[in-house]
Order: sequence, then structure tokens, then C-alpha cells
Amino acid sequence: MNKQIINTSWAPAPIGPYSQAVKAGGLLFISGQIAIVPGTSELRNENITEETKQVMKNLEAVLQGAGLTFSNVIKTTIFLKDMGFFVSVNEEYGKYFDSDFPARETVAVKGLPKDVNVEISMIASL
Repeated sequence: MNKQIINTSWAPAPIGPYSQAVKAGGLLFISGQIAIVPGTSELRNENITEETKQVMKNLEAVLQGAGLTFSNVIKTTIFLKDMGFFVSVNEEYGKYFDSDFPARETVAVKGLPKDVNVEISMIASL
């Protein structure tokens, strides 16, 4: 299988041994993004709406780095520190899709990197 690593300065650099995204088999697999402001180590987490907005901006940057948009997204996974954030995250997340929404699951987890409240990963078709 042929794979291509996607890395863009428009999104936060990985904080571990992983790639921002990998193209393979006609798909783009985007690693989970958190609310790190690109080019810094700063978290944008003053509230859950702003945190989700930064996560979505980071995902958009990775998509753009691969020449794609949110319309190419076919599957997402949302990880929440607390299901009490579901409504607010869902409301902000929904602003990035017009129709033909991707498949999705949302799960509560005990902890996330840098103690953030939300992390989202995506799979897009090329």
C-alpha cells in the first residue's frame, strides 16, 4: 500500500510520534486534534465553545493541507472529557457541515492530552 504523510504548519505540530494525517487507499486519516493554537503551545480553552472552534480550525487546516474540505469528511470521532459538554460541542461542530453529514460517534473518556475537554479525529475521502 502506498501512503503519504500530510504535515502542514497551519495546524499544530504533533505532540508525539504520529503524523497530522496520512493519505492511503483513497482516504485521509486525520489524527485527533485538540485546541492548540498552531505555532504555539498555547491552548485555546477559555470555554468549551472556543475550545471546539479551535479544534475545528485545526482539523480544517489539516484538510486544506491535503487539498480537501469538510465536504470530503466521511467519519468523525469526538472524545469528550465530560458528556455535559455534548450540546455545546455538537452546536459548534455542526457549523462546519452544510449537509450530507459524516458518520460519527461521541464518547466520554477519562482523560485527554494536555487535560483538554475535547479531541476530534476524522476520516475523509480523497
